Amino acid sequence: GNLPLDPTKKREKGTYIWEKENVRKKMPDFQLESHTLKSHGVKVAKVHKYDWLILLLLAAVDITLNVIEPFHRFVGEEMMTDLKYPFHKDTIPFWAVPIYAVILPLVIFLLYYFCRKDVYDLHHAILGIFSLSYSVLITLVITDSIKDAVGRPRPNFFWRCFPDGIGEFDPVSGNAMCNGDKKVIKEGHKSFPSGHTSISFAGLGFLAWYLSGKIKVFDRRGHSAKLCIAFLPLLCAALVGISRVDDYWHHWQDVFAGGLIGITIASICYLQSFPLPNQHDGWAPHAYFSMLAAERNGGQSISPATRANSLRMRRTDMDSPDFTPRDTSPPPHQLLEEMETGRRY
Repeated sequence: GNLPLDPTKKREKGTYIWEKENVRKKMPDFQLESHTLKSHGVKVAKVHKYDWLILLLLAAVDITLNVIEPFHRFVGEEMMTDLKYPFHKDTIPFWAVPIYAVILPLVIFLLYYFCRKDVYDLHHAILGIFSLSYSVLITLVITDSIKDAVGRPRPNFFWRCFPDGIGEFDPVSGNAMCNGDKKVIKEGHKSFPSGHTSISFAGLGFLAWYLSGKIKVFDRRGHSAKLCIAFLPLLCAALVGISRVDDYWHHWQDVFAGGLIGITIASICYLQSFPLPNQHDGWAPHAYFSMLAAERNGGQSISPATRANSLRMRRTDMDSPDFTPRDTSPPPHQLLEEMETGRRY
């Protein structure tokens, strides 16, 4: 039970396999003993308690932006030529947007945890939910602020303004004198940018980043199937944007700007909590490695170089087919001996 794990010594194949399997069996018990939902899942939520309050503030700001009246841009009779497209219900109603842009990614985060049954993945999911919420709400506030400030008419503005099809314009200024439903007219002045598109790219774009890190798309092994999985959420978001143009609710410039806003905010929010997916440790958030480094150092602060060196021995390395023991801190043979004696790092 105390076979050495010295990578400099030659060993028989059977002995090496036994040692590797022994490490695999012992590591989960060792890790789950020191990292639990109560100790770290709740801790993550407490650390970000003030950030959750900011989320509520962002939600209140966005509600206010939807209540106020947007800027009513001048619309003359000659401008109506490009605003006479048919007015009908949109293919994807607004109530469906939170389902696929927010709830769907959250379900995937939690499903990944339940499939792996690993408290680490729940830790990551909590940070993922937090970052996703920020991505969507910040995008909403930016999008609705621009909508109210610009006040660009939608392509179907004519039929919103004149439901009977008879245009009426001010004899002095030449501005349209709308006689339709006020709520419908109000929404008619919110074309730029597309809210459906920006939220879709904020939520599904964040999901694409998350999947890229979790399934290790950029592990340099050339698995195209992984790349397709990561691109699928982006394709869905793009199709949502295209539907807005097909329904004549938005101009193509609105959709392009909305997609750019959404994917930019999603990328910033993801990289704030997670490393780039093409990095060696791109599968987990920054806080995870800082937590491990602090615990292995007895709760004391350590230098970045020491932290990077101490994080080389990871559970995912032991699950990989090309696992080889490395001379790290702590060394593998010391790790086994201290695990057997019940000592914690």
